[in-house]
Amino acid sequence: MTKSMVKFSLFVFAIFIASVSYSQSNFSSKLIGVGVVVSDLERSLDFYVNGIGMVKAYSFNINEDFSKRSGLANGVPTSVTVLKLENSVEANEWKLMSFGKKAAHRKQKFIHEDVGMQYITINLKSLKPVIERLKQKNVPFLGDTPIPLNAKSHFAFVQDPDGNFIELIGPME
Repeated sequence: MTKSMVKFSLFVFAIFIASVSYSQSNFSSKLIGVGVVVSDLERSLDFYVNGIGMVKAYSFNINEDFSKRSGLANGVPTSVTVLKLENSVEANEWKLMSFGKKAAHRKQKFIHEDVGMQYITINLKSLKPVIERLKQKNVPFLGDTPIPLNAKSHFAFVQDPDGNFIELIGPME
């Protein structure tokens, strides 16, 4: 094979790979926003902002008409407060909303007790300040956590005020 044929083959291969990579995604964003219905918005905001360390990014309202026409809440209006791990466009959104009522199901003790989304994972630069804040808020740690995962990271497991499980992973310092 001549050098020009090799170059041409590599060029065609590169275009093929680029087209395959491009065609694999039909998404306009690589982020996922998660909506969480909570029983007490202020209590949950305190947990996520002052305990976990998330930041408030923005809020918006869902009016009766949109609630009904969109199929979200059968005409019940609500406000949504969007939290992020950092206030940047590259950060996923944790959207809290409340309809002012308790959950219709019992609070789980373990993730295997139900189906559906069971937990989120938050990777931290240091677990220590988050653990200290959560302890000050009397948030119980599940199992024997925090426990070491490896030489560099530890694992802590908690639940938010409504029972959603949260994995916290990072070095202790």
